[in-house]
Amino acid sequence: MASLKEFRTRIASIQSTQKITSAMKMVSGAKLRRAEEAVAKARPYTEHLRRILGYLLNRVGDLENPPALLAGRKIVKTVLFIVFSSDRGLCGSFNANIGREANRAMASCRKKGLQVQIFCVGRKAADSLKGQGIEVREVFVDKLHPQFLLKTAQELTERILSLFRAQEVDEVRLLYNHFYSALNFKFVNYRLIPVEDVFSTTEAIPTLPIIEPSEEEVLSLLLEHNLTMQLYQATLESFASEQGARATAMDSATRNAEDVCARLTLHYNRTRQALITKELTEIVSGAEALGHG
Repeated sequence: MASLKEFRTRIASIQSTQKITSAMKMVSGAKLRRAEEAVAKARPYTEHLRRILGYLLNRVGDLENPPALLAGRKIVKTVLFIVFSSDRGLCGSFNANIGREANRAMASCRKKGLQVQIFCVGRKAADSLKGQGIEVREVFVDKLHPQFLLKTAQELTERILSLFRAQEVDEVRLLYNHFYSALNFKFVNYRLIPVEDVFSTTEAIPTLPIIEPSEEEVLSLLLEHNLTMQLYQATLESFASEQGARATAMDSATRNAEDVCARLTLHYNRTRQALITKELTEIVSGAEALGHG
């Protein structure tokens, strides 16, 4: 049986951990609220941008030489995966799920005879993949602060366009968690290059704007801007999902700590009462023995 001192030490240790998890829950909750607002504001912009791209495609019709970002390449040899995770842990199964789904997506490409290259946004995915012997080309660490998310998307855009124009990669895919709520986010495997789902946008714009310098040039520029905004949206979605997962995990850890403390306190009180009863019994027995003597 554990001594009273051991019980007190364990209870104090768990209460200390509980304070940490409770504080982390509050911090993640505050970050989550701001991240939700950012996601809600960005989604209409990216969706409207895709509508404009669809509208421009309807205007220009069949292009003789469509932009490579739109049409892609006839022969695809190398696929670049951009995997979004977190830089830090303590967010439940968030990073483990990303790593598992990323492995599945890359294995599917390798079965088709395609080469795979990997960019990791966040340290945890890179550590997981490297631990399995998978080579990661570039890792973007400490780029997930809310103030730097757009800059991160712009840096990624520059690197991706550089590799694509140099014909080092032929297709680019995003792997991230799409945010729905703190308890609900879904893994997404989204094709970034060539642009996906633009052709399904056929809604007409009420007024017919005059496009300068030309529809083809504007389309080319918008395709690059769309690339940045899709990356920015994925970064926002992943960041919000991370904060939701961490807030949920820390809430669960805090409640578990409360339960453990309650059980240990109960055992402590029972042990203390048993020791007191034992001491009283010994005193009474000693007094009786002295009385008879």
